[in-house]
Amino acid sequence: MLGWALAFLIIALIAGVLGFGGIAGASVGIAKFLFVVFVALFIIAMIARALKGRPPL
Repeated sequence: MLGWALAFLIIALIAGVLGFGGIAGASVGIAKFLFVVFVALFIIAMIARALKGRPPL
């Protein structure tokens, strides 16, 4: 999922440089959303792992 967020960020940067503001804005929004979802799932996974008695990493 982090890979998808990075891909949309790169698309947004390229679209912004080429002057496609609408596409760049949409790509940035998607990248932000995917990054937040990734971080939330990562935190949930670390908490679940700690509750099972294993170290977080």
